[in-house]
Amino acid sequence: MTRVLIVGLGNMGLSHALAHHKHGEAEIIGLVNRSGKVGHPDLGGYPVFTDYAKALAETKPDLVVIATYSDTHADYAVAAMTAGTHVFIEKPLATTVADAERVIACARETGRKLVVGYILRHHPSWVRLIEEARALGGPYVFRMNLNQQSSGAEWETHKALMQTTAPIVDCGVHYVDVWCQITDAAPVKVHGIGLRLSDEIAPDMYNYGQFQVTFADGSVGWYEAGWGPMMSETAFFVKDVVSPAGSVSIVEDDKGASADVDGHTKVGGLLVHRPDGDRRIDLPGEPGHQELCDAEQAYMLRAISENIDLTRHMQDAVTSLAICLAADESIRTGQPVTLKEQTP
Repeated sequence: MTRVLIVGLGNMGLSHALAHHKHGEAEIIGLVNRSGKVGHPDLGGYPVFTDYAKALAETKPDLVVIATYSDTHADYAVAAMTAGTHVFIEKPLATTVADAERVIACARETGRKLVVGYILRHHPSWVRLIEEARALGGPYVFRMNLNQQSSGAEWETHKALMQTTAPIVDCGVHYVDVWCQITDAAPVKVHGIGLRLSDEIAPDMYNYGQFQVTFADGSVGWYEAGWGPMMSETAFFVKDVVSPAGSVSIVEDDKGASADVDGHTKVGGLLVHRPDGDRRIDLPGEPGHQELCDAEQAYMLRAISENIDLTRHMQDAVTSLAICLAADESIRTGQPVTLKEQTP
């Protein structure tokens, strides 16, 4: 039985806690939330802490699940692994590449398992998209976005996230991680543009961004993300991969509203196009958000029990973050950013 401490009980933290609550090989030994409140009836019987360091020292968990704001991720992960604990950490892994590399180095030095919350890696439809794209062969053009017309509570959540992280980083790492799995090539250069479209966010933050990436194999990628009540619902969900041999596209007809969390991962159908004809792949019965969180945590537990090699997983997490942070830097400086070669 794996003893689990959950840190942070926002949307993702609650979902991860519920995943462990119903998993037969996990035992929740504590929940950490600054307010001291849990917010879900199924989790009401567990010990609740308001201080992470105290909870870590008193509970001595086998696994810490970190779902706090991004600026705490690196320090919390290093503290857990140094204490001998495995770590699941929500994306992004850190707010700087140096901190991300520090976390990876700590995992290697301590021999602890580190899994980053890239939820699309556990979605069978996205796994299929990656397989179909790789079968076409590169070089590739990646065209993806996720704009969200948020209001009310959803806009409040987005404004809270933007205290530390821009939309192109918070959302972008998921899709850039998909690109990295398709091409295998190292990123070379990033150019970004962005705009602050609301007086309700910090003067140095922007809620709309777009960036372009070139890879060492000649592949290129484009990603766009915007949050807020002013965003358009038109073409908010574009997911295309194009190569000389054809293309793979998500063609789900009814995505729902752009703020619908389940719609962000839903595929429904793929269109594989080659010059000699098209092939439609229907993907019914896709997992919802909670089922995907269940799958993430089940993978985390298997990584521990089966000693899964996470070397590539961790390196991809650093690479995708480096691309998105370079885009953020480019937007802020107005200059393209050349990426240094990542340490294998």
